[in-house]
Amino acid sequence: MKTNRVTLITLGVKDLNRAVAFYNAIGWEPSNVMEKVAFYDMNGMKFGFYTLDGLAEDMKRPVEALGVGAMTLGQNFPTEAEVDAAYDAAIAAGGTVVTRPDKIFWGGYSGYFADPDGHVWEYAMNPYWELDEDGHLT
Repeated sequence: MKTNRVTLITLGVKDLNRAVAFYNAIGWEPSNVMEKVAFYDMNGMKFGFYTLDGLAEDMKRPVEALGVGAMTLGQNFPTEAEVDAAYDAAIAAGGTVVTRPDKIFWGGYSGYFADPDGHVWEYAMNPYWELDEDGHLT
């Protein structure tokens, strides 16, 4: 089995209902929502939101020790117009502007926003990465 893979990404959230509502508003569909966790199918992997207290309990750490990670999540789109439309939908749904989409020095186009829990997303168009009809990198 390849070791260069990810099967699950889980983000800690203060309010699970708020997180699910935000991601519903930008078009995501959960596969399972429980009391402290929600999961989304992601083409062979899972993406989840876990309440901070539930995540801390699972890790056997205090909530205060969870901290905030310096990372971004990214989603690529085939065109600049699609980046703009998705970005605007995320802001309208309650996301916070970090940087508006713009042309990037290396030839791409991207912008960053934060979800209601502060998780930062990059929405981008990379002219060097082709996407198939399902949005997977080819």
